[in-house]
Amino acid sequence: MLNLKCENNMYLLGYDIGSSSVKASLVSVETGKCVASAFYPKTEAAIKAVKPGWAEQDPEMWWANLKLATADILAQSGAKGNEIEAIGISYQMHGLVCVDAAGKPLRDSIIWCDSRAVPYGNQAFEAIGGEKCLEHLLNSPGNFTASKLAWVKENEPEVFKNIYKIMLPGDYIALKLSGEICTTVSGLSEGMFWDFKNNEISKDLMQYYGFSEDLIAKIVPTFSIQSKVNEAAAAELGLAAGIPISYRGGDQPNNALSLNVMKPGEVATTGGTSGVVYGVLGEVNYDKLSRVNTFAHVNHGEQTRLGVLLCINGTGILNAWMKRTVAPEGIGYAEMNELAASAPVGAEGLSIIPFGNGAERVLQNENPGASIHGINFNIHTKAHIIRAAQEGIAFSFAYGMEVMENMGMEIKTIKAGHANLFLSPLFRQTLANVTGATIELYDTDGSVGAAKGAGIGAGIYKDSDEAFATLEHKATVKPEADVEAVKAAYELWKQRLNK
Repeated sequence: MLNLKCENNMYLLGYDIGSSSVKASLVSVETGKCVASAFYPKTEAAIKAVKPGWAEQDPEMWWANLKLATADILAQSGAKGNEIEAIGISYQMHGLVCVDAAGKPLRDSIIWCDSRAVPYGNQAFEAIGGEKCLEHLLNSPGNFTASKLAWVKENEPEVFKNIYKIMLPGDYIALKLSGEICTTVSGLSEGMFWDFKNNEISKDLMQYYGFSEDLIAKIVPTFSIQSKVNEAAAAELGLAAGIPISYRGGDQPNNALSLNVMKPGEVATTGGTSGVVYGVLGEVNYDKLSRVNTFAHVNHGEQTRLGVLLCINGTGILNAWMKRTVAPEGIGYAEMNELAASAPVGAEGLSIIPFGNGAERVLQNENPGASIHGINFNIHTKAHIIRAAQEGIAFSFAYGMEVMENMGMEIKTIKAGHANLFLSPLFRQTLANVTGATIELYDTDGSVGAAKGAGIGAGIYKDSDEAFATLEHKATVKPEADVEAVKAAYELWKQRLNK
């Protein structure tokens, strides 16, 4: 984090509303660099789980933490509220916020990781028709926002009848900032409310669930002056009234924006506890087995730009398990990576299937667990096992990317933050070799991306290329000499997965 006292400067303010914390970043318009950032709470935010599979948060908690983060970055930077040119918002996807006519939440938000709505989505998929859902929504209604609302309608009728508008977490923060209720096509698509075939709110879904279209907020472009900070919010935050709110996007589309992944064939990926691959598709399409999710990307509009989202549960969590359980005691990740690299490509026939963290959508919601194949007590060491784990994680990414390629996506470039699994030279080289794509690593951040998105929406930047011209490039990884050996190991891995 930088801590610069800046004078006579103008800034962009980005918020990232996560389920763990709310982060704020201040970006200099002149340099494009982050001058201050902060997150609250300092320990992971509470998630209410009254019953197994439930997950809720109080939307007012997001606002309270946003106020703390805003005060912190203004104090760090010395920036004045009237020096902020625009505000952008990134947010946890798929959450449901229900408000009354005064804009007050009627209940806690049912957030992305709450699974109570799964039966409602499955029933809608069957009743509307699987093929029709995929052709129009590009996904099964699943456990998304619309199905969460169906749960409220059936189980909390008093709440449902008092709903004035429904919104996503980012829409609620924009309401708190401006007093205005609006949403985006990208947001509606992540809630399963958008019909891509007819380019309108899905009549099939609304009719099946018995929802009035009056519940849907006004639709505004993702990059535009959507609303402005009102006097009440300005007083609470120490900002100036009238600052435009000019961008909002769900966390995964926003992560792609933060890496300037906007063109068909470009891919943004992360390798934290779980792994995400988010690729841009230039035509309306879907996976017939629903192994990936497809939403409107932040630049979807006159040109078709869809975000195809692949989530793999068993990625960084396996690497962390290897460090705790297999690696020599006391070594760090860098030393563990060096140990793994001392084993040969393909780990001399050892394969690890990494799916040990719950059901995997890419496997059609099967839960095969993690497994080790081909172990030979005479040759395999800790180095082989750790290498096989990192190769197995890279292979799981490649396996999902094959689904994307079958949808018509030509993957040439993979962009990622220089963090987590991408700090491992072995992992990133394996991924480049098995996919044939060039990997570009950057120093990036979701709240900084939201700030720059605001700059695009307010017309400060002409496009994303200008907005992210100062994105700090850390490394480029191209396929190298071991390509054939890696691909042979991948084929063996797939055979063992599909047994």
